[in-house]
Amino acid sequence: MRAVIQRVSHASVTIDGRVKSSIAGGLLVLLGIEEADTLDDAQWLCRKIAGLRIFNDAAGVMNRDILSTGGDVIVVSQFTLMGSYKKGNRPSYIRAAGHATAIPLYEAFCSLLSDALGKPVGTGEFGADMKVELLNDGPVTICMDTKNKE
Repeated sequence: MRAVIQRVSHASVTIDGRVKSSIAGGLLVLLGIEEADTLDDAQWLCRKIAGLRIFNDAAGVMNRDILSTGGDVIVVSQFTLMGSYKKGNRPSYIRAAGHATAIPLYEAFCSLLSDALGKPVGTGEFGADMKVELLNDGPVTICMDTKNKE
């Protein structure tokens, strides 16, 4: 699993002109899933995201996590994070998980993160054409890959 985590002042996901999810502040998580990913990957990634200290404390130091801020989270599936660009100029998405693997893992990831936060997370819609709008706060953007846990 690959995640791009952005600290945001606000974010929303719109599908067919209708806002599916929106938050005033917190994290926008773009999530890519590959065939080799497992529930263990989802659990590890959720723990890392929930504990990620990228919010400012009273001294202006990034020392607080999403739990301590009370912020919200939106998780958007994004198979293009699994794109390979090694050969030619057109990315290959052969490593991206198919629906049979990706949908259950995406849903499990959202459920696990919701449990960790103690409240629902916003979502996009798997496979939909989504318009994602955000205001990156900082900017702060962190990339995580469960294949690089060390």
